[in-house]
Amino acid sequence: MNNSSGFTLIELLLVTVIIGILAGMVVVNYRGRIDQASVSRAKGDIVSYGNAVELYALDHNDNLPGSLEELVSGSRKYVKELVNDPWQNPYNYTVTGDDYNITSSGKDGVSGSGDDVTATSPMGEAAETGGTSTGTSDIGI
Repeated sequence: MNNSSGFTLIELLLVTVIIGILAGMVVVNYRGRIDQASVSRAKGDIVSYGNAVELYALDHNDNLPGSLEELVSGSRKYVKELVNDPWQNPYNYTVTGDDYNITSSGKDGVSGSGDDVTATSPMGEAAETGGTSTGTSDIGI
């Protein structure tokens, strides 16, 4: 009897399959975290722009800016620079009377398609399930 030490082909295949399954689980979990981080960043940007709009209104007799570009122009800059959302689309800013709304078009870049991000969107819902947001970020002054 020849008793040599080492691994059999079956053992090597089994270890390779187990490592592949574990790697697949990590990749899926990691991708979900990236989507959640993008939604969190968009929500943070929306809140920051909302604060800048409020400051602008205080300085201009409760008049809201006509566009977000007014926050970076003029004698006082309310934000250093305008940035795009995490999916490289510009933020949407609308004014209705004394209220304004700032949103991101979401991952698909189409406004109103169900993956839009607002300051009140549930965490990760827009990015992971494609569901609709449960609210808007209408902030009145």
